[in-house]
Amino acid sequence: MKSMIHLLVASVLMASAAMAEVRIDEKVFGDSLGGWKKRDKQAAEYPLSGATYRTYRPEVSPTPDGGIFVSVRIDHVRGWLSTDDHAILEVTINNKGAIVSARSNIAIQGRSISSDLIRGVGETGKAAVGADRAVQIGTDLVANLSEKLLREKIVEAGRVSFPAALRHNYNRLFQAIRHEVAAPPVPEAKPESQNKSDTAPTAPAEKAEEKPASGSGALEIKPYATPENAEIPAGQ
Repeated sequence: MKSMIHLLVASVLMASAAMAEVRIDEKVFGDSLGGWKKRDKQAAEYPLSGATYRTYRPEVSPTPDGGIFVSVRIDHVRGWLSTDDHAILEVTINNKGAIVSARSNIAIQGRSISSDLIRGVGETGKAAVGADRAVQIGTDLVANLSEKLLREKIVEAGRVSFPAALRHNYNRLFQAIRHEVAAPPVPEAKPESQNKSDTAPTAPAEKAEEKPASGSGALEIKPYATPENAEIPAGQ
């Protein structure tokens, strides 16, 4: 009985400890950008708003709460005689698969323009939830970067639309988030050991009937000192 209770307790603990896995489906993300066909299948190139951009495979690391931190490098391809512009899109996803914050940095001609850390908090100070929060974070990220680009007086085509390219990647990344709950392993049931007190006593084996040794007969009782086959005299 005790072993069955221990088995049930172990099953409950293992079920409660089932871990949810959050990951990025790189194939879905890459296919949405045209496929990982460039740079030894480590990057995807695609046209957007009259310019060409290149996105590299995302770098993913786990966060302490069971979520993931995703970093994506994005280049603005400017041609053979020009230096490409670079950007980094950073997205934090919690253990439920929801985006909780985003940030971006753009490097143009030696100048670095960084966005604020966008958390999706509205005017009321409360964060939106689910897809609504993801949409709000993406919108606020583009608005924040675009405002800072205007301050730097950057007007070249391709560079002005860099925030839009970041939003494009952000949307595709959101669609590639996967939240999967791993099923806990099922413990093997072991036969309950029998209690000694419950074990029926074994009947002792019956003693085999003793038989006289082969060749021996019944004992003869003879008169004392009477020779065998002696004749008794008549009249006695």
